[in-house]
Amino acid sequence: MKAHKISIPCTIGVFSSSSPISATVPVRYDRGVTYLESKGFTVVHGQQYQKQDFYRSGSIQERAEEFNQLLYREDISILMASIGGNNTNSILPYIDYDYLKAHPKIIIGYSDVTALLLAIYAKTGLVTFYGPAVASSFGELPPFVDETFTAFYEMVSGKLSYPRTFTIPPFWTDEFLDWSTQNRAKEQQPNDWRCIHPGVAEGRLIGGNLNTMEGFFGTDYMPEIQLGDILLLEDSLKDACTIERSFSLLKLSGVLDRVGGILLGKHEKFDDNGTGRQPYEILLEVLGAPKIPILAEFDCCHTHPMLTMPIGCPVRLNATNRQVTLLESPFA
Repeated sequence: MKAHKISIPCTIGVFSSSSPISATVPVRYDRGVTYLESKGFTVVHGQQYQKQDFYRSGSIQERAEEFNQLLYREDISILMASIGGNNTNSILPYIDYDYLKAHPKIIIGYSDVTALLLAIYAKTGLVTFYGPAVASSFGELPPFVDETFTAFYEMVSGKLSYPRTFTIPPFWTDEFLDWSTQNRAKEQQPNDWRCIHPGVAEGRLIGGNLNTMEGFFGTDYMPEIQLGDILLLEDSLKDACTIERSFSLLKLSGVLDRVGGILLGKHEKFDDNGTGRQPYEILLEVLGAPKIPILAEFDCCHTHPMLTMPIGCPVRLNATNRQVTLLESPFA
């Protein structure tokens, strides 16, 4: 099932399924809203706007109700996360999946919002979008915010022709600057994607933030990984021992035996625990002798800029030539 593409002007409804960013770092959130409004969008704040319940934006029921109330509004075309967090999985039983199935909309976010994106896909079959969030993505400064927006708008406006091969952004960054005081652009590093194991595969794109998936793995809210799927994996601020554990969960559960290829995103501020190893090297050790194409350092992750990827759509992964191609439109 697919939503309809949008055209500007249209309305974005912002939900906070976990962290209370509009309350804790309002300057970052407000900058993101202003940026989207400057591009012609109308932004509607969810009911948890500027609210905080310690580490979260509200109770489990309040956060679920916020999402549902935005979903019910006919004037809202896109539901976008304000940011991620740690506890989106708590609201999964209370989302109105039946209504969403009858009234499909564009749902977009990343990181902890992986739980909601994959649960919606599992329960409704609706293609969801692993992509930017209001504060963390659109609250960034140029030039990276502009590149992220271009990728987002080209995707949701349906302006792309298919098959569509994604272009490697020329620069990237994971520089940390305090969000409350940031007043300059982040440092630019030359960019590239890395072929870890050559080969070509076509399959359904599935996945997201690996640490988040562990919070609902093996439940009805996690789509079954099918034979030949292209598995998108990314994470942030983790260390080598944690990443080995996460990759090993996929190995032990049989996921890595079923997938047709792996698309590994850049890891923001990775702590190698003094090993000198990168996440893709740890993945290779867990896999043993890889038999599938693996492409690493992909730009759909916590670093800037961020590409927008449709979960549930078929893609071609050509690790040999460092290419990712979306094979069909994600819209009805």
